[in-house]
Amino acid sequence: MANNHGLAVKPVTEIPAEEKARVAEWINTEEYKELNFRREALVVMPPHACQPLGAELVAHAFEGSLPFVHGSQGCTSYYRSTLNRHFREPAPAVSDAMTEDGAVFGGQNNLHEGLENAIALYKPKMISIFTSCMPEIIGDDLTAFIKNARNKGIVPEEMPTPYANTPSFNGSHIDGYDAMLLAILQTLTEGKKVEGRCTGKLNLIPGFDANTGNFREYKRIFAEFGIEGLILGDISEVFDSPLDGEYRIYPGGTPLDEAADSINGKATLCIGPRSAAKTFKWVTENYSGKHAVLPMPLGIANTDAFLMKIAELTGKPVPESLKAERGRAVDAMTDAHQYIHGRKFALYGDPDQLMGTISFLLEMGAVPYHILINKGTKKIAKEVQALLDSSPYGKQGKIYHKHDLWHMRSLLMTDPVDALIGDSHGKFIARDAGIPLFRFGFPVFDRVNLHRRPIVGYQGVINMLTEICNKFLDIVDETCEERQFELMR
Repeated sequence: MANNHGLAVKPVTEIPAEEKARVAEWINTEEYKELNFRREALVVMPPHACQPLGAELVAHAFEGSLPFVHGSQGCTSYYRSTLNRHFREPAPAVSDAMTEDGAVFGGQNNLHEGLENAIALYKPKMISIFTSCMPEIIGDDLTAFIKNARNKGIVPEEMPTPYANTPSFNGSHIDGYDAMLLAILQTLTEGKKVEGRCTGKLNLIPGFDANTGNFREYKRIFAEFGIEGLILGDISEVFDSPLDGEYRIYPGGTPLDEAADSINGKATLCIGPRSAAKTFKWVTENYSGKHAVLPMPLGIANTDAFLMKIAELTGKPVPESLKAERGRAVDAMTDAHQYIHGRKFALYGDPDQLMGTISFLLEMGAVPYHILINKGTKKIAKEVQALLDSSPYGKQGKIYHKHDLWHMRSLLMTDPVDALIGDSHGKFIARDAGIPLFRFGFPVFDRVNLHRRPIVGYQGVINMLTEICNKFLDIVDETCEERQFELMR
C-alpha cells in the first residue's frame, strides 16, 4: 500500500490471511475458552454500565427535575447519548464540566457556577446532583459544596437539591439508580410525615427499568383495580411523550408534591428488590402503611403474585378484566409452547429482569442454560440457583456472576444454545454463534420502539412469547429445504 506521497508503506500490524483464519477458528475452541476464563485483570465487552447512568435515568423521572453531573463534560455526554439512543428522545442534563484544575483544586467553583447557570437557563423545579469518577477520586464533599451554594444564595431555599455519590469505578448503573432514588425520596419527604394521615395511595418502586411500556402497563393495572397508584420514578411520559410540535424540557415525571406526600401512603410495593434495595430498606423504616417486596412481574407466576399483593395491600379484589387477561395469556402460552419447549437459551442482564425472564422461560418449558448476571454477587447467584432448582427445566442452568460478554461468546461457541436474550451489545456474539438475539434488556440501540412494548404483566407474557416464537418460525422458513416450506407451522 502507498501513503499520500506515493511512498510504499507496510503496516506494522499486517497479519497474513492464513494466520487471521487460524486465530479466528482458534477463539471458538475449548482450549481458548479455558484460557479466556482464566482472565482476572481485564474486562472485555462488559454487560453493565456505570453508576451515573442509572442515576441520570431516575433523575429524569420526577417532575421538573434537571439531572446535574458533578464531573467532566465527556462523561455526561456518554450518559445522555446512551439514553438518547435507547429511547430516541432528548435526555436534557447538565454538567459543571470539571477539568484538570478541578482535579487539583477541587470542584466547588465548578459546581457553584454550574448550578447558577442551570437555574437561570433551564428553570428546573428540582436539581438532582450526582457524581462521575473525577470528584469521587479526589474526595469532593458534596454536602459542604451544596450547603455553601445555599448560603451564597446560588440555590433558592425552596428548591430541592437531592444529591448522591455515584462513583463510576464501583458498582453498576443499578447501584447509581438506587443511590439517586434514595436521595430524591429522602429530600422530598423530609418533614412531610404526618401521624394519622393516609393518602390512600399505593406507592410503587419499579427499580431500574428503561421500558416505558412497562410503566404504562403498571398504571393501566392500577386503573383496572380502581385504585390510586403512584410510581416513584415514572419515566413513561419523560421518554415517550407525544410529538405535537411543542418541545418541553421536562415532560412528565412523578409530581414532586405527590412524591413528597408518598411517605404518608397506604402501602409501598417494591418490584425492584435488587436495583432499589437501599431505597426500599429506608422506605420500610420511614414510610407509613404496609410494605412489600416482590420479583419483577415477568411471566404468569410473578404477575399472579403482583396482582394478589396489590389486592392484599389495597383491599380491592383482582378485577375480572385482569382475570380474563390471564386466561388469554395462558391460552397464548398453550398455542406457542411447542415452539419454545426444550429450547436452550443463553441470557444476561440486570438481576431483577434476569430472574423474571428465567421464570418466564421455565413456565414455557424452555431451558435457561448460560446465565450471566450483570455485576452479580454470590448472594444473587444463590437466588438464581434456587429459582432454577424450582423447575425440572432449570437443572441444566449454569450461572456466571463475575464474567463479561467475551466469556459468554466462548460459552456460545463451545456449548451452543438456540438463542440469546440480552441487549444490543449481544448482537456481535449472537452473530458469531449463528443464533437469534432477543432484545429484552437495556440498552437497545439497533431496533426501534421496543421500549414501548410492555414485557410485564399478562400482556407482557403474550408479547415476549410472540416475539420469541415467531422468530424461531422465521428461521425455520428461511433455512428449510424447499420440500419442507409449508404454509402451516
